[in-house]
Amino acid sequence: MSGSADVAPVASARALAARVRAGELSAVEVLESALGEIERRDGELHCFNLVTADRARSAAAEIDRKVAAGEDPGPLAGVPVALKDNLCTRDVPTTCSSRILEGWKPPYDATVVGRLAAAGAVSVGKTNLDEFAMGSSTESSAFGPTRNPWDLGRVPGGSSGGSAAAVAAGFVPLALGSDTGGSIRQPAALCGVVGVKPTYGVVSRYGLVAFASSLDQIGPFATTVGDAAALLEVIGGHDAMDSTSLALSAPRCSEVLDDGVEGLRVGVIADFLDDASLDCAGAVRAAAEVLAAAGAKVEDVAIPELLHGLSAYYLIAPAEASSNLARYDGVRFGLRVDGPDVEAMNARTRAAGFGPEVKRRIMLGTYVLSAGYYDAYYGQAQRVRTLVARAFARAYGQFDVLLAPTTPSVAFPIGAKTADPLEMYLADLYTIPSNLAGHPAMSVPFALGDSGLPVGVQVLAPALGEREMFRAAAVLEAGAAPEARAPVTGGAR
Repeated sequence: MSGSADVAPVASARALAARVRAGELSAVEVLESALGEIERRDGELHCFNLVTADRARSAAAEIDRKVAAGEDPGPLAGVPVALKDNLCTRDVPTTCSSRILEGWKPPYDATVVGRLAAAGAVSVGKTNLDEFAMGSSTESSAFGPTRNPWDLGRVPGGSSGGSAAAVAAGFVPLALGSDTGGSIRQPAALCGVVGVKPTYGVVSRYGLVAFASSLDQIGPFATTVGDAAALLEVIGGHDAMDSTSLALSAPRCSEVLDDGVEGLRVGVIADFLDDASLDCAGAVRAAAEVLAAAGAKVEDVAIPELLHGLSAYYLIAPAEASSNLARYDGVRFGLRVDGPDVEAMNARTRAAGFGPEVKRRIMLGTYVLSAGYYDAYYGQAQRVRTLVARAFARAYGQFDVLLAPTTPSVAFPIGAKTADPLEMYLADLYTIPSNLAGHPAMSVPFALGDSGLPVGVQVLAPALGEREMFRAAAVLEAGAAPEARAPVTGGAR
């Protein structure tokens, strides 16, 4: 691969945790290995905006103390984890990769951050992203792009590109991202790792800096389907601090990983195959054959309404963003650029603090919500959203899960799409519909495509259908080309 860097092996999160809990490995040893890899290679990749080494060392030492005392440090004991830099971390800068929040330190932790700590995971730092999670390549970060570990001249995807690349590079076995229109699944596919968007409301959004509140959802990155299931079980479940949180416990997906797919009804979304590259479409067909050989009932299904999701999303999401980002006014958070009056100060702060893509989406969202245009644009987009949900409902009347490409192509070169926003937006064509409907979906690394780059296959399920989704994902993982994802070892690197 031209300009490539080694994709280092990383131990399974579950295997690491088991060895730490058994006293075979110390959490400090595991952490120092991870920090050493980050120090050695993150200069060329830029996965992290901030590495919190001192805090991580304190947390790892506490886990080792618990193990020595015979206490249970939690199911993810000693596992290094990376956090997307739009998740609030108490007294630790949370920037959303934006100048307008540079240096801002939240006074509280996001719920998922607290749940990770309670499970014994060790946060090593905050990962780079497209500014305010608005992008598909991690090129719109105010702090520079992240590079794909498979090829340094390629994007890692976005907006959670830093988290995906950190896992693919072997820096950490687990990471968290957020998915508003595909921002976990798309970079997972381009980086050859597993990425999961749960059902809306399964994982608390408390402490996630909002982009589009009706679409945002936090989810896992991992090197294996099993590790992703374990992480989802830790971060999921009801949270009274989030009014949209479902009053349910986290789905127990680890229990079904060995159940197979005998009798599972799988629909291949034929509408998504025509515009996908040959390697991405071919991977879906090959994945369908793997599921059929394992006993699933596989058929093509036409759901043409899903192709309209992209246009609806790019009206709804900017509209919500224009409202959510109004709070960054130079008074309450981060950057402030003084002016002769409050109005001038607001304008100067936002002009200096927001990047071009964020400004583009704020202006688009404000326009579609304005008097005279609301019904024609925003109202119509919400009606299309309803059509997408109804189309999914019809499909799930016939099928338990759906199969599709995650992305239209493999990772594209850095700079290839920055001059054409529409071309960039099309990278999310196959992931957006699940966000509009609030359904779970995940990307599983399955094959190598053009230029030896990884190709992900997407498994979609109806609301709260995570267990069936993970059943299919586990079978796909077993039938995938092993070279299509970062290798996993049974112990510390």
